[in-house]
Amino acid sequence: MPFTISHFVASVAPSATLAVSAKAAAMRADGVDVLSLSAGEPDFDTPDFIKDAAIKAIRDGKTKYTDVRGIGDLRAAIAAKFKRENGLSYSPEEVLVSCGAKQSVYNVFHALLNPGDEVIIPAPCWVSYPEMARLVGAKPVIVPAPAERDFNPTREALERAATRRTRMIVFSTPGNPTGAVFSRATLETIADFARARDLLIISDEIYEKLLYDGAQHLSIASLSDDAKARTVVVNGHSKTYAMTGWRIGYAAGPRAVIHAMGNIQSHTTSNPNTPAQYAALAALTADQKFLDPFIAAFDRRRRALAEGLARLPGVACRMPQGAFYAFPDFSALYGRKIGGFEVRDSLTCATALLEGAHVATVPGEGFCADAHQRFSYAVRDSAIADGLARLAKFLAG
Repeated sequence: MPFTISHFVASVAPSATLAVSAKAAAMRADGVDVLSLSAGEPDFDTPDFIKDAAIKAIRDGKTKYTDVRGIGDLRAAIAAKFKRENGLSYSPEEVLVSCGAKQSVYNVFHALLNPGDEVIIPAPCWVSYPEMARLVGAKPVIVPAPAERDFNPTREALERAATRRTRMIVFSTPGNPTGAVFSRATLETIADFARARDLLIISDEIYEKLLYDGAQHLSIASLSDDAKARTVVVNGHSKTYAMTGWRIGYAAGPRAVIHAMGNIQSHTTSNPNTPAQYAALAALTADQKFLDPFIAAFDRRRRALAEGLARLPGVACRMPQGAFYAFPDFSALYGRKIGGFEVRDSLTCATALLEGAHVATVPGEGFCADAHQRFSYAVRDSAIADGLARLAKFLAG
């Protein structure tokens, strides 16, 4: 009997960036010195005290199932974190710990969206938001947030995108792939737009501690009682604490929504990894000053990468305010032949940079921003210097 793939899954587009990744892997296998500036994770190791907490949990026999929602101590610590750092009051019953922030976002989509619902997504956006919407039968509606506005969307653009089927708006700040931080004015605009249209808000705040040049993170849920009542805040340990492989994310929001998300989780993954929860608890309850050296290193690399990219011929790059990505515009090079490569769009541009300069990037197409390439500065300083030198040589030739 032949298998028929579900309509929802069949609607999900395969990532165009996989072709670039596969090509980079093949080149490395052939002995080519490919330099990757595409990493979506910190290059720092997980701090030892966090590892030690997991080891202790294992030795203490804390290796069994936990509450599907996460251990009580961790949920209480997350609630305390929201109060202390974001001015948000949640009880542990309004917190759900999941297998990474990605699962948290998907749980929200699955819990709140029905087939035919529309989701507004300011773009550039994280690659998974549109595909997650499609996976539950909803329609992603992309709203351009221009670089000249530091990638902040306008009220006019949001209004043009809204229909009677609009149900939700989802965004990240600080943003992936842009490193942009939404201003208070932008967040107030989104909150008012959501109130006027009676929309749900998903605020992905996983990069909130990675901020530079005095930028400040503001959670949209803290703006008003109405904003809090219609918002689910998503966060996690992967980026801040160099814990990408530990798979700990969390969400907080109205109790009924968190309960529904917990029901979904109970039938998919059950609880997140038990020893990892104890490691996450140690990270969250420690004096956060241990993060200062990480942030200082990111800041130094940020300036080196963004300033270097902005000096390249035909490339425009804004200085990111958060996360660990730069998102330069290469579109001035489109329609040209560079080093023997025809550059027509972000995918062919990424291919040219890979094959001609041996520098791996992530094409902007996957982020709904075809003019751009995503570069990561979560790499050693020497890799940034080497990568910029390779790019300069290639583009000059």
